[in-house]
Amino acid sequence: MTTTHLPTRPLGTTGMDITRVGFGSWAVAGSGWFFGWGATDDAESVAAIRHAVASGVNWIDTAAVYGLGHSEELVGKAVAGLPEDERPYLFTKAGLVWDPADPSAAPRRIMKPASVRREVEDSLRRLGVDHIDLYQVHYPDTGESLEYAGGGFGAVSPNATPLEEYWQVMADLKAEGKVRAIGLSNHTPDLLEAAEQIAHVDVIQPPFSAINRSAAAEIEWARAHETGVIVYSPLQSGLLTGAFSAERVAGLPADDWRTAHHDFTTGLAANLQLAQALRPVAERHGATVAEVAIAWALAWPGITGAIVGARTPGQVDGWIGAGAVQLTPADLDGIADAITASGAGSGPARP
Repeated sequence: MTTTHLPTRPLGTTGMDITRVGFGSWAVAGSGWFFGWGATDDAESVAAIRHAVASGVNWIDTAAVYGLGHSEELVGKAVAGLPEDERPYLFTKAGLVWDPADPSAAPRRIMKPASVRREVEDSLRRLGVDHIDLYQVHYPDTGESLEYAGGGFGAVSPNATPLEEYWQVMADLKAEGKVRAIGLSNHTPDLLEAAEQIAHVDVIQPPFSAINRSAAAEIEWARAHETGVIVYSPLQSGLLTGAFSAERVAGLPADDWRTAHHDFTTGLAANLQLAQALRPVAERHGATVAEVAIAWALAWPGITGAIVGARTPGQVDGWIGAGAVQLTPADLDGIADAITASGAGSGPARP
């Protein structure tokens, strides 16, 4: 595992100490699937992953569904050949199943035991490893498709797999040594509590940013249960990098999922206003706007690390220092005021 100079924190009780920023590989997954970010260059994507690891990042988060297996393959290619003491931890997810005959359709939320066991073997093969460091359930099983653009997460089918059943399978995979730790992404506190009665929830992965603050209750649950927390989209899919404008959003390609999301449509003006308000804080700290936005998420008690995406090595350089940015109480007060003034997102405005 990579020796790093970046700040680290223990990931719950897993025995893994992770850097406060990890590489997220959704955006490198390419186009041609329902949640693509537009066309990408595979060589540049691999270079971005390797640059993040060389810069001290010691974990990579991916998922089987990203690029319909392509992201995991890129991650596997990027880490192949690295000496053992330089290899990052690899985290991936199961439970979003696609139809190979219709790759552009929304994936379905399926956690049937046989499906999970098939997925873990496929992920091990694509990543080129003999075990997965953290294996996560991507969403609660509903048996139906996942539709972001529709404003919801699908209906629950009578054929949905109960949490008790799929969490037991995850625990079994851990006992068998296929995976080192198990986690739940996008699960509410009541579901987390139900899972905890079956097997310890090692890690949770909720969305969390200065725009989307709705997972505060899940983070507090995790803190009370010695569960690690890695949050995704701390930059709200790029909106909090300081590099976005209404013109840039208008120029996004049609096959970029963000073009239909409310954060980039009806909520855009408020979100850009909030991003602009982070600039003075960034200047005071000699940091980028992106680093301040990530540092804001990392300032919440209970959060272990943040997943940050990049498609080029230069984008990595724009956020790599976030873990070392220490926001002051005055900074947090000012950001809370900016959140309130902008009307961006929902949830508590301050840790």
